[in-house]
Amino acid sequence: MTDATTMRADDLAALREETAAQLAAAADLRAWDAVRVGVLGRGGRLTALLKALGALPPEARRERGAALNRLKAELEAAIEARRAELEAAALEARLAAERLDVTLPPRPHPPLGAEAGAIHPISRTMEELVAIFGAMGFRVAEGPDIESDWHNFGALNIPEHHPARQDHDTFYLPPGPDGRRPVLRTHTSPVQIRTMLTQPPPIRVIVPGRTWRADHDATHSPMFHQVEGLVIDRAITLGHLKGCLIDFLRAFFGIADLPVRFRASYFPFTEPSMEVDIGWNRRTGELGKGGDWLEILGSGMVHPRVLANCGLDPREWQGFAFGMGVERITMLKHGMADLRPFYESDVRWLRHYGADPLSPPSLAEGV
Repeated sequence: MTDATTMRADDLAALREETAAQLAAAADLRAWDAVRVGVLGRGGRLTALLKALGALPPEARRERGAALNRLKAELEAAIEARRAELEAAALEARLAAERLDVTLPPRPHPPLGAEAGAIHPISRTMEELVAIFGAMGFRVAEGPDIESDWHNFGALNIPEHHPARQDHDTFYLPPGPDGRRPVLRTHTSPVQIRTMLTQPPPIRVIVPGRTWRADHDATHSPMFHQVEGLVIDRAITLGHLKGCLIDFLRAFFGIADLPVRFRASYFPFTEPSMEVDIGWNRRTGELGKGGDWLEILGSGMVHPRVLANCGLDPREWQGFAFGMGVERITMLKHGMADLRPFYESDVRWLRHYGADPLSPPSLAEGV
C-alpha cells in the first residue's frame, strides 16, 4: 500500500471518528441535523471527497470510490440510528411532561351540587314501571323500532282502511322486496305479537319502548314512549285486568285510595275494550281528589283474532292487554304542563325533575 493510499485511508477513519463524536454530542434533532448536513449535505465533508474522485487516476479512483461508498453507508446508518434515538427521547420527555395523574382527587363541585348528574324523568318512570310490574311477575320484552306492516297493523286486527295506516299519521320507510313499506312502530304492540309467536303461554310481559307518530304540540311528540302489558293464560278474566291496573296505578302515583274507573270503549285488538280513568280535580289538577275523571290508559281482553293470528287457540287461551304513554303518566305524577322540555336537553330542567342516580326505585320504600 502506497503512502498516498494510507493517507487517504487515514482521512476516512478520521471522518468516521469525528462524525461519531459529533452525533454522540448532538442533544436534540436540531444539532443532529447540523451534523447530517455537515457530512452528507451538498457542501458536506463526505460529499466533497466524492466530488474529488474525478481528479484521481482510474485505478486509484476505483479503490478510493469503493472505500468512500462503504464509509457513506456506515455514516448514513449511524446518522439514522441517532435520529431514532433522539426522537424516542423527545417522545419520552413529552409523555412525561403531559402525563395525567389519575390518582388526583376530582375537582370539587360548586355549592348545592350544581354539576351533579340526574336520571331523566322518562328513564326514572321506566324503572318504576319495571319495579311495580316486576313485583307482579311480569318480565320486560323488547323488539325492533322498525316494524313490518303485518306486525304493526295486520296481526293486531287493524283493517286496511284504519286512519292509523295513513301517511298523515304514520312514518313509513321505502318499500322492501315484498313491496310492503316498513314502518316506524306506532305502538309497542308488535312486541306483544312477537312474544306470542315465539313464546308458549303462559305469558306475562310488559313492553316499554320508543314509538313514532306524526304529531307535535305541547302534549304530543313525533317520538314518544309507551309501555304495554300482556297476560296470556287459561281462564283469564276482566277481574284479573282490573286488579292488575288498580294496583299499578295506586302504587305508581303513591295514592292508596286512588279512584279508578273502567269505561267501555273500542280497540281493534281487544274485545271487550275499556278506557281507564283516575279521579282528579279538574280545577287544581290534584290526583285522587275532587269529583272529576281523567282518562289515562287503554285496556281490554285480547281479541280472539289476534290470538289466532299468533297461532293460539282462543278456545283454550285468553288474556288481557293494556297500554299507556310514559310521558303522560310522568307529567301527571310530577305536575308538568308541557311535553316539549323532555327533549330540549335543558340541564336546569333536568336538575329540577331528575332523580337521584344512586337511589333506584324500590317497592319497599315506595316509588
